[in-house]
Amino acid sequence: MHAEISFLGLFLQASLLVKFVMLLLLGMSVLSWAMIFNRRKILTTAQQDSVSFEDKFWSGSDLSRLYHESNARRDDLAGMEQIFYAGFKEFIRLQKQGRSQESLLDGTYRTMRVALSREVDRLETNLSMLATIGSISPYIGLFGTVWGIMNAFIALAEVQQATLSMVAPGIAEALIATALGLFAAIPAVIAYNRFSYQVERQENHLANFMDEFSTILNRQVAAGKA
Repeated sequence: MHAEISFLGLFLQASLLVKFVMLLLLGMSVLSWAMIFNRRKILTTAQQDSVSFEDKFWSGSDLSRLYHESNARRDDLAGMEQIFYAGFKEFIRLQKQGRSQESLLDGTYRTMRVALSREVDRLETNLSMLATIGSISPYIGLFGTVWGIMNAFIALAEVQQATLSMVAPGIAEALIATALGLFAAIPAVIAYNRFSYQVERQENHLANFMDEFSTILNRQVAAGKA
C-alpha cells in the first residue's frame, strides 16, 4: 500500500493527460530555476560593474583618458560604462561638427538615453517568462487535478461499493498536479518580484549617473574646456 501511494507510483498510475501535465510543470520548474540562476548572475555582475566604474569615474580621472580606456574594451562594455562611452563618443563627434551648445548636449543626452534603454532591456531579459511561469503554473496544475479527480469519480461509479483505499490513490494522484504547479510558480514569482526591484534600482542608478554626467559636460562646454 505504501509503495502504491509513493510519488513515482502515483505518477505511473496517472492518466496520460495528467502525466503530461506533471511533466510539463516539472519542465517549467527546471526552466524557471535555470533563468533564476542566470538572471541572478547577470544582475549581480551589472551592479558590481556599475559600482566599480562609478568609483573610477568619480576618482578624478580625466574624461578623455577614461574614454580611451573604455574604447579599448568597447566590445565588452555594459551598464554604466557603456552609457558613458556612448555619450562621450557622441559628444566628441558633435563637437567636431561645431554644433551649438544646446544641440551638442541634446544629442549626447539622447544617445545616453538609448544606451540606458538597451541596458534595461538586457537586464529584463527572461523576466516576462518568469512572470508567465509564476502566473499560469497553478492553473495548469489545477487543470491536472480537476481532470484526475474527474477520472477517479468515473472509476468509482463503475464499482458498487467504494472504500477509502479505492478513493485515496486517485485523489492523491490528482493533487500532485496542483503541488507541482505551486512548486513551479512560487520560486518564479519570488524571483520575478526580486529581480524587477533590482532592475528598477539599477535603472534609477544609471539614470542618475546620466544626469550627473550631462551636468559635467554642460559645465565643460560652458567653460570652453571640452
